[in-house]
Amino acid sequence: MNYPNRIIKPGETDAEIVKAIQQKLNESGCGPVEVIGIFGPKTTNAVKLFQATHRDQNGNALEIDGKIGSVTWAILFGEQIKPLVQTSTNPLLNEALNIAISQIGVMEDPPGSNKGKKVEEYLASVGLGGGQFWCAAFVYWCFQKACENTGKQNPLFKTGHCMTHWNKTTAKKTLASDAVNNPMLIRPGQIFIINTGGASGHTGIIEKVDGGFIYTIEGNSDPAGSSNGIGVFRNTRKIAKINKGFLEY
Repeated sequence: MNYPNRIIKPGETDAEIVKAIQQKLNESGCGPVEVIGIFGPKTTNAVKLFQATHRDQNGNALEIDGKIGSVTWAILFGEQIKPLVQTSTNPLLNEALNIAISQIGVMEDPPGSNKGKKVEEYLASVGLGGGQFWCAAFVYWCFQKACENTGKQNPLFKTGHCMTHWNKTTAKKTLASDAVNNPMLIRPGQIFIINTGGASGHTGIIEKVDGGFIYTIEGNSDPAGSSNGIGVFRNTRKIAKINKGFLEY
Protein backbone atom coordinates (compact mmCIF):
# COMPACT_ATOMS: atom_id res chain seq x y z
CA MET A 1 0.00 0.00 0.00
CA ASN A 2 1.31 3.44 -0.93
CA TYR A 3 1.66 6.25 1.59
CA PRO A 4 -1.47 8.45 1.17
CA ASN A 5 0.44 11.76 1.47
CA ARG A 6 -1.16 12.74 4.74
CA ILE A 7 -0.68 11.91 8.41
CA ILE A 8 -2.95 9.07 9.53
CA LYS A 9 -4.31 9.74 13.03
CA PRO A 10 -7.42 9.26 15.19
CA GLY A 11 -10.51 10.13 13.20
CA GLU A 12 -9.11 8.89 9.86
CA THR A 13 -12.06 8.19 7.55
CA ASP A 14 -10.39 5.77 5.11
CA ALA A 15 -11.16 2.46 6.74
CA GLU A 16 -9.01 0.44 4.33
CA ILE A 17 -5.88 2.40 5.25
CA VAL A 18 -6.64 1.99 8.94
CA LYS A 19 -7.22 -1.75 8.50
CA ALA A 20 -3.86 -2.09 6.74
CA ILE A 21 -2.17 -0.25 9.62
CA GLN A 22 -3.93 -2.38 12.22
CA GLN A 23 -2.90 -5.56 10.42
CA LYS A 24 0.75 -4.43 10.30
CA LEU A 25 0.66 -3.48 13.98
CA ASN A 26 -0.56 -6.95 14.87
CA GLU A 27 2.10 -8.56 12.66
CA SER A 28 4.79 -6.51 14.40
CA GLY A 29 3.69 -7.71 17.84
CA CYS A 30 2.32 -4.34 18.92
CA GLY A 31 -1.31 -5.49 19.18
CA PRO A 32 -3.62 -7.09 19.44
CA VAL A 33 -5.94 -4.54 17.89
CA GLU A 34 -9.14 -5.38 16.07
CA VAL A 35 -8.82 -4.94 12.30
CA ILE A 36 -12.03 -2.97 11.92
CA GLY A 37 -10.87 0.23 10.23
CA ILE A 38 -11.48 2.57 13.16
CA PHE A 39 -8.48 4.56 14.44
CA GLY A 40 -9.37 4.70 18.12
CA PRO A 41 -7.47 4.72 21.45
CA LYS A 42 -6.31 1.09 21.17
CA THR A 43 -4.83 1.71 17.72
CA THR A 44 -3.20 4.91 18.95
CA ASN A 45 -1.58 3.03 21.84
CA ALA A 46 -0.41 0.27 19.49
CA VAL A 47 1.16 2.89 17.19
CA LYS A 48 2.94 4.44 20.19
CA LEU A 49 4.26 1.01 21.21
CA PHE A 50 5.51 0.44 17.67
CA GLN A 51 7.21 3.84 17.65
CA ALA A 52 8.80 3.19 21.04
CA THR A 53 10.28 -0.12 19.90
CA HIS A 54 11.48 0.77 16.39
CA ARG A 55 13.93 3.17 14.79
CA ASP A 56 13.88 5.11 11.55
CA GLN A 57 15.99 4.31 8.47
CA ASN A 58 18.91 6.29 9.93
CA GLY A 59 18.84 4.49 13.28
CA ASN A 60 17.16 7.32 15.21
CA ALA A 61 14.26 6.86 17.62
CA LEU A 62 10.82 7.41 16.14
CA GLU A 63 8.71 10.21 17.54
CA ILE A 64 6.17 8.63 19.90
CA ASP A 65 3.01 10.54 18.99
CA GLY A 66 0.56 7.78 18.03
CA LYS A 67 0.26 9.11 14.47
CA ILE A 68 1.42 7.54 11.20
CA GLY A 69 3.49 10.04 9.25
CA SER A 70 5.82 9.27 6.36
CA VAL A 71 8.71 8.10 8.56
CA THR A 72 6.64 5.74 10.73
CA TRP A 73 4.78 4.48 7.64
CA ALA A 74 8.06 3.52 5.94
CA ILE A 75 9.19 1.48 8.93
CA LEU A 76 5.77 -0.08 9.58
CA PHE A 77 5.28 -1.19 5.98
CA GLY A 78 8.97 -1.88 5.31
CA GLU A 79 9.21 0.20 2.16
CA GLN A 80 10.35 3.55 0.85
CA ILE A 81 7.63 6.20 0.78
CA LYS A 82 8.76 7.48 -2.61
CA PRO A 83 11.84 6.96 -4.77
CA LEU A 84 14.98 8.78 -3.69
CA VAL A 85 15.03 12.25 -5.29
CA GLN A 86 18.58 13.44 -5.99
CA THR A 87 18.25 15.82 -8.92
CA SER A 88 16.18 18.81 -9.96
CA THR A 89 14.95 19.75 -13.42
CA ASN A 90 15.75 23.40 -12.64
CA PRO A 91 19.26 24.32 -13.90
CA LEU A 92 19.62 27.20 -11.42
CA LEU A 93 18.83 24.96 -8.45
CA ASN A 94 21.27 22.33 -9.68
CA GLU A 95 24.04 24.90 -10.08
CA ALA A 96 23.37 26.48 -6.67
CA LEU A 97 23.50 23.03 -5.11
CA ASN A 98 26.80 22.25 -6.86
CA ILE A 99 28.24 25.52 -5.55
CA ALA A 100 27.07 24.66 -2.03
CA ILE A 101 28.64 21.19 -2.22
CA SER A 102 31.94 22.76 -3.28
CA GLN A 103 32.00 24.72 -0.02
CA ILE A 104 31.66 21.75 2.34
CA GLY A 105 34.51 21.90 4.83
CA VAL A 106 34.84 25.70 4.92
CA MET A 107 35.43 26.63 8.57
CA GLU A 108 35.31 29.78 10.64
CA ASP A 109 38.67 31.23 11.63
CA PRO A 110 38.86 31.09 14.57
CA PRO A 111 36.04 28.59 15.25
CA GLY A 112 33.08 30.19 16.98
CA SER A 113 33.86 33.69 15.71
CA ASN A 114 31.55 33.89 12.67
CA LYS A 115 34.66 35.15 10.86
CA GLY A 116 37.22 33.86 8.37
CA LYS A 117 38.08 34.64 4.76
CA LYS A 118 35.28 32.61 3.14
CA VAL A 119 32.75 33.29 5.87
CA GLU A 120 33.28 37.02 5.46
CA GLU A 121 32.90 36.61 1.69
CA TYR A 122 29.49 34.99 2.28
CA LEU A 123 28.50 37.81 4.64
CA ALA A 124 29.72 40.50 2.25
CA SER A 125 27.39 39.18 -0.45
CA VAL A 126 24.44 40.48 1.62
CA GLY A 127 26.24 43.59 2.88
CA LEU A 128 27.28 42.32 6.29
CA GLY A 129 30.66 42.24 8.02
CA GLY A 130 32.39 39.46 9.92
CA GLY A 131 31.01 38.34 13.25
CA GLN A 132 27.36 38.00 12.13
CA PHE A 133 25.31 34.81 11.83
CA TRP A 134 25.87 33.61 8.28
CA CYS A 135 23.64 30.66 7.30
CA ALA A 136 21.33 32.87 5.21
CA ALA A 137 24.28 34.73 3.70
CA PHE A 138 25.78 31.39 2.67
CA VAL A 139 22.57 30.45 0.82
CA TYR A 140 22.44 33.84 -0.92
CA TRP A 141 26.13 33.58 -1.92
CA CYS A 142 25.59 30.10 -3.42
CA PHE A 143 22.73 31.35 -5.58
CA GLN A 144 24.68 34.48 -6.52
CA LYS A 145 27.59 32.37 -7.79
CA ALA A 146 25.15 30.07 -9.59
CA CYS A 147 23.57 33.07 -11.32
CA GLU A 148 26.95 34.39 -12.36
CA ASN A 149 27.72 30.98 -13.88
CA THR A 150 24.40 30.73 -15.72
CA GLY A 151 23.98 34.36 -16.77
CA LYS A 152 20.90 34.95 -14.65
CA GLN A 153 19.86 37.52 -12.08
CA ASN A 154 19.79 36.32 -8.49
CA PRO A 155 16.10 35.86 -7.57
CA LEU A 156 16.71 35.64 -3.80
CA PHE A 157 15.77 38.54 -1.54
CA LYS A 158 19.12 40.00 -0.47
CA THR A 159 19.33 39.47 3.27
CA GLY A 160 21.40 37.71 5.91
CA HIS A 161 18.31 37.13 8.04
CA CYS A 162 16.38 33.86 7.67
CA MET A 163 12.94 35.07 8.68
CA THR A 164 13.26 38.21 6.55
CA HIS A 165 14.02 35.92 3.61
CA TRP A 166 10.89 33.91 4.34
CA ASN A 167 8.71 36.99 4.75
CA LYS A 168 10.03 38.96 1.75
CA THR A 169 10.61 36.19 -0.79
CA THR A 170 8.87 35.90 -4.14
CA ALA A 171 9.72 32.19 -4.33
CA LYS A 172 7.17 29.39 -4.36
CA LYS A 173 6.53 28.43 -0.74
CA THR A 174 5.74 24.98 0.60
CA LEU A 175 4.48 25.18 4.15
CA ALA A 176 5.88 22.76 6.73
CA SER A 177 2.48 21.10 7.27
CA ASP A 178 2.08 20.36 3.56
CA ALA A 179 5.60 18.96 3.27
CA VAL A 180 5.07 16.60 6.21
CA ASN A 181 1.97 15.20 4.56
CA ASN A 182 3.59 14.92 1.12
CA PRO A 183 7.41 14.66 1.04
CA MET A 184 7.33 14.65 -2.77
CA LEU A 185 6.71 18.40 -2.67
CA ILE A 186 10.35 18.80 -1.65
CA ARG A 187 13.15 18.77 -4.25
CA PRO A 188 16.92 19.19 -4.38
CA GLY A 189 17.98 22.82 -4.60
CA GLN A 190 15.09 24.08 -2.54
CA ILE A 191 15.86 26.15 0.55
CA PHE A 192 14.56 25.14 3.97
CA ILE A 193 13.71 27.65 6.68
CA ILE A 194 13.52 26.83 10.40
CA ASN A 195 12.21 29.32 12.95
CA THR A 196 14.43 28.82 16.01
CA GLY A 197 12.44 31.24 18.16
CA GLY A 198 11.04 34.74 17.78
CA ALA A 199 12.69 36.44 14.82
CA SER A 200 15.61 33.98 14.70
CA GLY A 201 16.02 31.14 12.26
CA HIS A 202 18.27 28.75 10.37
CA THR A 203 18.47 27.84 6.70
CA GLY A 204 20.28 25.71 4.13
CA ILE A 205 20.00 24.06 0.72
CA ILE A 206 18.49 20.61 0.14
CA GLU A 207 20.81 18.12 -1.53
CA LYS A 208 18.41 15.16 -1.79
CA VAL A 209 15.11 13.87 -0.42
CA ASP A 210 14.53 10.35 0.87
CA GLY A 211 11.05 9.60 2.19
CA GLY A 212 10.52 11.70 5.29
CA PHE A 213 14.12 12.96 5.36
CA ILE A 214 16.07 15.72 3.68
CA TYR A 215 19.84 15.76 3.26
CA THR A 216 21.18 19.30 3.35
CA ILE A 217 24.16 21.59 2.88
CA GLU A 218 24.24 24.21 5.63
CA GLY A 219 26.49 27.13 6.48
CA ASN A 220 27.03 28.29 10.08
CA SER A 221 26.28 24.75 11.21
CA ASP A 222 27.99 21.60 12.50
CA PRO A 223 27.43 17.81 12.28
CA ALA A 224 24.71 18.07 14.94
CA GLY A 225 22.76 20.61 12.88
CA SER A 226 23.45 23.66 15.02
CA SER A 227 22.02 27.02 13.92
CA ASN A 228 25.23 28.75 15.02
CA GLY A 229 27.95 26.26 14.19
CA ILE A 230 31.48 26.66 12.89
CA GLY A 231 31.42 25.74 9.20
CA VAL A 232 29.72 24.35 6.11
CA PHE A 233 28.45 20.82 6.68
CA ARG A 234 26.20 18.12 5.28
CA ASN A 235 23.30 17.31 7.59
CA THR A 236 20.26 15.04 7.72
CA ARG A 237 16.94 16.38 8.98
CA LYS A 238 13.41 15.04 9.30
CA ILE A 239 10.98 16.99 7.15
CA ALA A 240 8.72 17.10 10.20
CA LYS A 241 11.33 19.17 12.05
CA ILE A 242 11.39 21.96 9.44
CA ASN A 243 8.84 24.10 11.23
CA LYS A 244 8.52 27.00 8.77
CA GLY A 245 8.79 25.60 5.27
CA PHE A 246 10.59 25.43 1.94
CA LEU A 247 11.34 27.86 -0.89
CA GLU A 248 11.77 27.04 -4.57
CA TYR A 249 13.17 29.58 -7.03
